[in-house]
Amino acid sequence: MIKVDTTPIWIDSDDQLAELCARWRQQNAVALDTEFMRSRTFYPQPALVQVGDGERCYLIDNLAVENLQPLRELLLDTGVTKIMHSCSEDLETLERLLGAIPEPIFDTQIAAALTGMGAGLGYAATVKELLNIDLPKSETRSDWLQRPLSDAQKNYAALDVAWLPLLYGVLVKRLREQERLEWLQEDCTALVTAARSPQPPELYYQRVKGAWRLRGKQLAALQDLCAWREREARLRDVPRNHLLKENVCMNLAQQLPQHKATLVQPGLEGRALREHGDTLLQIIARAAEREDAPPRLPQPLSRREGEWLKLLRQEVNAIAELENLPAEILVRKKELEALVQAPRPELQGRLAGWRGEVIGKPLLELLAALRDEEVK
Repeated sequence: MIKVDTTPIWIDSDDQLAELCARWRQQNAVALDTEFMRSRTFYPQPALVQVGDGERCYLIDNLAVENLQPLRELLLDTGVTKIMHSCSEDLETLERLLGAIPEPIFDTQIAAALTGMGAGLGYAATVKELLNIDLPKSETRSDWLQRPLSDAQKNYAALDVAWLPLLYGVLVKRLREQERLEWLQEDCTALVTAARSPQPPELYYQRVKGAWRLRGKQLAALQDLCAWREREARLRDVPRNHLLKENVCMNLAQQLPQHKATLVQPGLEGRALREHGDTLLQIIARAAEREDAPPRLPQPLSRREGEWLKLLRQEVNAIAELENLPAEILVRKKELEALVQAPRPELQGRLAGWRGEVIGKPLLELLAALRDEEVK
């Protein structure tokens, strides 16, 4: 095994960073991770960027370095693969810090799943399984914005990238042997695309529990209330529920109050009512006048659809066992439900890629057989 020096190297000057980024851009791949804080903000607060080159571990103090452009150029250099683990939040953090999403990426968590190691495997568990190295977990809830960082924090952060290049080597070899490297590349490209195109505020109402019960003016009000909450939370950089809880949005949409006194409820009183009451009434009033209310959301599965869903899950589990893949990596519950409820089911989204041949077509064939049997 290649020896890796896990001693953290602190980078806090423009010249240091520029020199290192120029060197890293000569490599085929580098390990990448971030530390951030997010307890009271909508967006992650970038606190540290870690880079591993396979030999040393570097901690970039983004609070001290003034010119981060060399790092941005490294992330956008398509000739350098960025090795990360469970990287969705890291992509968001880097976009917040640098206005850039790294590409291409190699997510070792997805790679591990595609080689049959299980879904959602953590970094430490992956390192233990593939390299037989134990990693500490002592600093997972640290204050990463404090300065100076403790030695324990620095050591922990360095280890987050120390072993990624070795994991990359092992997993690439396994994926090639199993002819699944293109699967990994497709899934990682999808991660990058999703990070670049977050869900529009107008669609957040679809996440609200019980929204399927609403229609017409009520559903229009829920859509507009959730869209306002999303935009306002982003603008103020506060968590959504600190601004207005989801159940309050749902209650207001159901009740359609017309006066400030009728707005009052747990979660919308006192300061919140004074600050947002007039705005909420205006949103509700405008929603009531809309002529383009959104279509009703899918209702819970009927008894028949529930039975079909069970049969589809059995098929998924059988194929997952045959392919030595986690069922969760093949298809999600919502994707199965959408297939069952669609009048004319089609392979869309993730099911339109490599999953189409492996799981999508067998599911469509089974579903067609179930529908034919019901007609008979």
